Amino acid sequence: MTAVVLRRLAGVLAGTLTGAAALALLLLAWPWRSGWAPRLAAVERARSSAWLGHHLPDGVPGAGYVALRGLIGVLGGYVALVLTFTGLLFASGGLWAMTYGQSSPVSLNLPGVRLTTESWAVGLTCAVVMLALAVAWCRLVAGAERRLAVRFLGPGPEEVMRRRIAELTSTRSGIVRAVDDERRRIERDLHDGVQQRGVALAMLLGRARHSPGAAAELVDQAYLESRQLLDELRGVAWRIYPTALDELGLRAALEGVAERSGVPVTVHYGLAGRPVSEVETALYFVAREAITNAVKHAEARDILVVLEEDEREVRVTISDDGRGGADPAGGGLSGLARRVLALDGGFEVGSATGGGTRVRAWLPKQAPCG
Repeated sequence: MTAVVLRRLAGVLAGTLTGAAALALLLLAWPWRSGWAPRLAAVERARSSAWLGHHLPDGVPGAGYVALRGLIGVLGGYVALVLTFTGLLFASGGLWAMTYGQSSPVSLNLPGVRLTTESWAVGLTCAVVMLALAVAWCRLVAGAERRLAVRFLGPGPEEVMRRRIAELTSTRSGIVRAVDDERRRIERDLHDGVQQRGVALAMLLGRARHSPGAAAELVDQAYLESRQLLDELRGVAWRIYPTALDELGLRAALEGVAERSGVPVTVHYGLAGRPVSEVETALYFVAREAITNAVKHAEARDILVVLEEDEREVRVTISDDGRGGADPAGGGLSGLARRVLALDGGFEVGSATGGGTRVRAWLPKQAPCG
């Protein structure tokens, strides 16, 4: 605590020098501000980060910031120095009088109250008050500098709009890539599964047509193949979009994923109600993809899915005890990240080799309109 107070005091006192320099540059060298303004901002950022404990925005200072920063720095440093010096003066005087017995009685006459105390006690009391005021003043100055920097050095409305447009452009192109990747996956599922089953069924029926003697056995094989074909079709349809998600909700859809996973999957559902459709769909696909990867690639033996919420966002975390090493840039996980980012959410993957994998996504309760 003492180190923090001393560091903040040093930062405010150092701000006196930078404030005086800012005022001098504003008055004498404003036409050449393109050369010294970025350097002044860099010095202020270093001072604020090292001594005041906060990071300033990356904007270039204008005349308003330079003038106000200079006034706050000079006034704030002067008052902090006076309070600190006066407090230390009182403290040293009080300790000297108490140590060497040079104290004298002091009478305090207040309305209805008369007190007699020693001068060293009065000196130490004044020292505590002055130093406490110095600490409070330093906190006030540091807060004022932070608000000033946010006001003048932070991004303006045009910059905020430009960044938002860039973000929306990036997420839009990302979701387009995610849709294309999903289409490729569906095509592979149809080609490698359903189409092969269909070809096998047609061949069996063709053999039965041209071999009347073996027709009964071939028709039985064709019947089994048709059943497997229907199972493949149901699996592909379920992977595209499960009807249970719309009809029964996220909990039922995840329970269906758990039943089909082939390994134990525990779902802790902590949501009070159903999220909006876009958010619910994103949560489902994040959980399903993470479970599929854990079973298929990580050889997990146990998977835990936790859904929770607060007043602003909903979160899903999928943890497994597999071999780890998941690549966040892989096709499936990167597609999930793009889907989540398109809804103004966040996505992270932690996967140490041999230490399991943890996939986490968080989304606002209300999906963005833009």
